[in-house]
Amino acid sequence: MYEALLSECNNLDIYVQEEYIKGAIKGLYSDNVIWINKKIKNTIEKACILAEELGHHFTSGGDILDQNTIINRKQELKARSWAYEKLIPLRKIVQAQKDGVKNRFELAEYLGVTEDFLQHALDRYKEKYGIYTFVDGKRLELDPLNVC
Repeated sequence: MYEALLSECNNLDIYVQEEYIKGAIKGLYSDNVIWINKKIKNTIEKACILAEELGHHFTSGGDILDQNTIINRKQELKARSWAYEKLIPLRKIVQAQKDGVKNRFELAEYLGVTEDFLQHALDRYKEKYGIYTFVDGKRLELDPLNVC
């Protein structure tokens, strides 16, 4: 997944740079450049971070590092939502169950995302759709996660 996202960034003329970043920051985006913290060694986690930073490219503007303002928090949420829909589209969750995926650990592995990223995506989908929605004629229950 990480390699595919890097290729997509390349096609969009977005430069991706892995650098050591101080503090807890895992990634940054500004002016067609994405920085991924080099401390992160796991490519699955890097893919999740890269997707979110790519989400900033498509949804955000300006300096939103200060998350104390509601405008900045909304832009952060938009970028994260974009990343969730990019890496975990609802149809893939339905397909995973058809393919025999039985629990969240297997689902995260199937989708190529971290369990934490998956949980945040499912939480966001519940905020957006409620406890269920329909995908390709199937009822996708989001709490508890199940396809009917």
